[in-house]
Amino acid sequence: MDLAIRCGGLVKKYDRVTAVDGLDLSVRRGECFGLLGPNGAGKTTTVEILEGLLQPTSGDVEVLGMRWARDERALRQRLGISLQETHLPDKLTVEEVLTLFRSFFDTGRPVGEVLDLVGLSDKRGSWTEKLSGGQKQRLAVACALVSDPELLFLDEPTTGLDPQSRRQLWDVVLGFKSRGRTVLLTTHYMDEAERLCDRVAVVDRGKVIALGTPAELIASLGGQQVIEAQLDGAVADGELSALPGVHRLSRAGGTVSLAVEKLHQTLPALLSLAQSRGAALTQLSTHQATLEDVFVTLTGRQLRE
Repeated sequence: MDLAIRCGGLVKKYDRVTAVDGLDLSVRRGECFGLLGPNGAGKTTTVEILEGLLQPTSGDVEVLGMRWARDERALRQRLGISLQETHLPDKLTVEEVLTLFRSFFDTGRPVGEVLDLVGLSDKRGSWTEKLSGGQKQRLAVACALVSDPELLFLDEPTTGLDPQSRRQLWDVVLGFKSRGRTVLLTTHYMDEAERLCDRVAVVDRGKVIALGTPAELIASLGGQQVIEAQLDGAVADGELSALPGVHRLSRAGGTVSLAVEKLHQTLPALLSLAQSRGAALTQLSTHQATLEDVFVTLTGRQLRE
């Protein structure tokens, strides 16, 4: 298999804190691969090691078939990197910023072409300080794309953006991938991972705890619908699991989640059970199963805790 990224037994320790704990990862060329997990899970640390910004405590890393210790210059020419936060000079125009970044590389794409790609052609003469948050984020991604990289790293690229700006960036990522290039994306947005990623690795406490396509991970719940309920009263987990159509039960805080196949069978049975036990349903909702439900099932925690 042709791999863009391979790492094995990756460990990164800071004094007594282990940020990455024996992580194994393989990313195929031409795919968009997502690292999914809550803040503090080790996603950014992992990505910074892969980008050559951090030295691992131990473990083996290959990027595009090369290693940072011997191939740093060659790797820098072939990667595009958009960090979680990018601070660009306020008094440079959009075009000047992109021209500056283009000058760092031996080859690349024309500045005007990249401005068109990220939808900033009409802002080429604007100072960066005058841009909106979404425009600044698109400019940061443009700086990563101007070298025409083989592999693009995007660390939480849409955090804090409005829905329209997020979707504009999604289109940029999908357009890059359509050219046969590889993307490694970190995110804690479920819809983003499901929309962009061919495969995702769920990371928690520095380890990969699940790996597969979004559809495969969601299917692992056993049911395509999820009932979430808060019960003001005692109902045993065994009784809830025995309700018709329940495939899996998990708890996060005071909320119980039931992955079910046929909502119309399980929901009336749940209401009847709660009534028979004198337990009031203080909150009740249903939704299609998502990657967030996968994470709650695996860890017992909400993704954004």
